[in-house]
Parts: sequence; structure tokens; C-alpha cells
Amino acid sequence: MKILVCLKQVPAKDAPVKVASDGANAGKWIRDDVGYETNEPDAYALEEALRQKEAHGGEVVALTVGPARAAQVLREALAKGADRAVHVLGDDLAALDSYAAAEAISRAIAGQGFDLIFTGLQSADFGFGQTGVVLAELLGIPHSTIIMQVEPIAGGVRVKRELEGGFFQFQELPTPAVLTIQSGINKLRYATLMGIKQAKSKPLAQVTAADLGVTPALNRQAIQRLYVPVKTKKTEMLTGAAAQVAGQLAARLKNDLRVI
Repeated sequence: MKILVCLKQVPAKDAPVKVASDGANAGKWIRDDVGYETNEPDAYALEEALRQKEAHGGEVVALTVGPARAAQVLREALAKGADRAVHVLGDDLAALDSYAAAEAISRAIAGQGFDLIFTGLQSADFGFGQTGVVLAELLGIPHSTIIMQVEPIAGGVRVKRELEGGFFQFQELPTPAVLTIQSGINKLRYATLMGIKQAKSKPLAQVTAADLGVTPALNRQAIQRLYVPVKTKKTEMLTGAAAQVAGQLAARLKNDLRVI
């Protein structure tokens, strides 16, 4: 089984959110001077791919779309057990929306014939949860989302999907297919010292986004404004008889806060 895992490098969970207030970058994230890490749902997608390879054989290929620093997520994937990696390289790729990112992935893997493509459910920075679904549409193959279990069957896979309210759905799909993996599907492994050493000799191919014809001009959506919410605190005393105060409180909860 040949599995592609799409990984994204995102700001670390404890990275401060800073937004430029003036100049050409006004209203955009300031991503300098922050730490970066592998997107957590993508880490679970990699782990599931490695487990499938260990159980059933095959090849795991890691891919990322991002600037030069994003190669770190590929080196970590290789150290954990991925067989090779592909880096779609470009300086302005953080500005890609889900559609443009999916275009970059689909063009980078053209003709490689993957049986399964794993992505994380969503990214920690934007959280749109669209890239895997759009990628499946671009490739013309089936997809399934919020996956909690993957079981190969004759001609395809049987997956367990997480639904709302604690319910699950089992679904069978033919391969090739795209699966978006939910966090918590498994327990993440650490890279071993031997794995880190072996990673240095594994192939890490690079292709530029420009060579693939991918730029932010392909975006289908745009963020109009990005800002840090202003924290406000206001205390208002309701006075009067108990029945009057209860009525006022109920009205505020219903009409202003809309919680009842």
C-alpha cells in the first residue's frame, strides 16, 4: 500500500498572536520570531500511515507545502519512519488558501499513484478543514472525513468516522481515496536515535511552487480582516423586587446573550 501523508508546519501552540497594524502587511499575522511545529492532526495522520505500513507493508511518503523552514516537519516524518519526502517550496505559501494548497499537492503528486492520501482533519492556524476534501475533488477520487479507524479490505478500505453526540459511522470506500484523520486516533511515537540517523540518507525531493504554477493568485477566498479581540469587562447590577430582577435577568439571557 502506497500512502501519502500531507503535513503542515504551523506556529507553536504557545506562540503569541501578533497582527501588523500598519504598512503593507496591515491586518496580517506577524509570523517572525515564533516557534513552529508539525500541525497536531497531521502528526496523527502520519502515525496512522506508519501503522498501516507496519501492519500491511508498502511505502509512506510525507509531503509539505511551505517555505524552507517547513522542511523540519519532513525531517521529523522521515525520522519516525516515512520512506521519502516531497517539499513544495515557496516563500509566500503561508498565504495559500485551502484550494490553492490542494492544487499544489495535486500537481506535485501527479502520476505517482497513491492508494491512500492522509491529511489531518484541520490545521491549527486557520482551521478550515477543507484541504483534504478539495484535494479529493481535484484528483477525482472518493474521500471520508473525521476518521478514527482505518481497515484495509479487498479493493478498498473500511473506515470509522466520528459523528456528533458520541456516535460513529462505518463506511467502505474504494481506493485510491483521501482520508482526513482525527486527532486521538492513535498514540504518537517519538523519533528514535536510529531513526534520526537513518533519516539523513532518505530521499527528500524539492519542487518549487512556481514550477507547479501555484501562487496565492489561485486562492478562492480571502481574509478581509484579522485582529485580536479587545477584552472588555462590564458589570451591571439589577435592582428591584425579586420577581422584577428575575424577569430582567431572563430577558437579558434570552434577548442579549441568546442562551435561552
